[in-house]
Amino acid sequence: MTNSASALPDDVDTLKAMLVAMASEKAELQTEAGQLRGETAELKAEIVRMATLNERAEERIANLHVIIKQLERARFGRSSEKLDADQQAFAFDEVQTGLGMLEAELEAARPTGERRQREARPRKAFPAHLERVEIVIEPEAVACACGACRPVRIGEDVSERLDVTPARFRVIVTRRPKYGCAQCKEGVSQAPAPGHLVEAGVPSEALLAHVAVSKYADGLPLYRQEGIYARDGVEISRNSMANWMGHVGFHLAPLADRILALIKEGARVYADETTLPTLSPGSGKTKTAWLWTYARDDRTFGGTAPPMVAYRFEDSRGGESVERHLCGYTGLLQVDGWGAYNRLAEAKRAGGPLTLAACWAHLRRKFYELHVSGVSHVASETVERMAELWAVEEEIRGQDPDVRRAARQKQSAAI
Repeated sequence: MTNSASALPDDVDTLKAMLVAMASEKAELQTEAGQLRGETAELKAEIVRMATLNERAEERIANLHVIIKQLERARFGRSSEKLDADQQAFAFDEVQTGLGMLEAELEAARPTGERRQREARPRKAFPAHLERVEIVIEPEAVACACGACRPVRIGEDVSERLDVTPARFRVIVTRRPKYGCAQCKEGVSQAPAPGHLVEAGVPSEALLAHVAVSKYADGLPLYRQEGIYARDGVEISRNSMANWMGHVGFHLAPLADRILALIKEGARVYADETTLPTLSPGSGKTKTAWLWTYARDDRTFGGTAPPMVAYRFEDSRGGESVERHLCGYTGLLQVDGWGAYNRLAEAKRAGGPLTLAACWAHLRRKFYELHVSGVSHVASETVERMAELWAVEEEIRGQDPDVRRAARQKQSAAI
């Protein structure tokens, strides 16, 4: 457009057309300017959001680094600073949780069209005994692009996700009708009441098993179970549950005795003991008790008896405990180097001595500690030779004794 008046046309219609074109161009420029201002505001908001997201991400990453440093101190620091296994597991859980949160937040920040598709990762199949609930999602419309033919099913994509149905309480109502004669009015017929572990009590045997497994297998104290059940409006005091566990223990005692008796019938028994912190009544503190473990597993040498394990709780780690538990057993006992087991191999032992077999896994620990510290060439060579011996055992595990003896004479003796 010229700025010189002499260059403008003298025709009125031409001037009007020029004015209309200028007005239209101005309107278009104003519209584009408004769109640019809107896009600029969106970009500024996105920049602020991403900056906030990055700031939070950096803060979380810094916290994760702190946890990692704590784990490093726990592993390489002085004994007084070391974390126990539960604390280390908790710390690793925190790190993984933080990484998962960062991954989800960064993924959500991506534009919808740019969100990456997670690559399929190989994973262990879900157990076959789990119930499968199939959901089929059909497309809204099945039509061919040519419009002349009808599409047929040529395949499908299948995915599996793990689901859970939370524990639900229910009330079992048992009715026992009574029948009598309307004529003589004598004699009443009624089915006898079924027996229960807790007579005249409210818990079913399934509830007793649930409470017991939660307490003893999953480490869930009764006071916590009390709070969990209260969320469903079911009020069960911990005192009641403790009383129930007493009944369960009484009825399971013969089964526990039977398991230990079957273990002692085996040709070899594995024994070990571990500390168990136990509440000391009246003191408000814990004391050290001991859990003795006796296992039988004949599968390693081709046996067909089912594997089994028995536990015995004691206040002592003394030899009198293991002597009492293994009374009458004279076979092979595999143990660590704890001196309490030595009395079982004495000739004067009532019923006769048994044979002690040392545990290579316990023996290896001392060599391994010297090996990783790099201070002993002999320890390193010992660990390497042990690995070769164990490789031989891995190949022959579960085979007949004659086969295993031949393999050991041929391969293990050379090592």
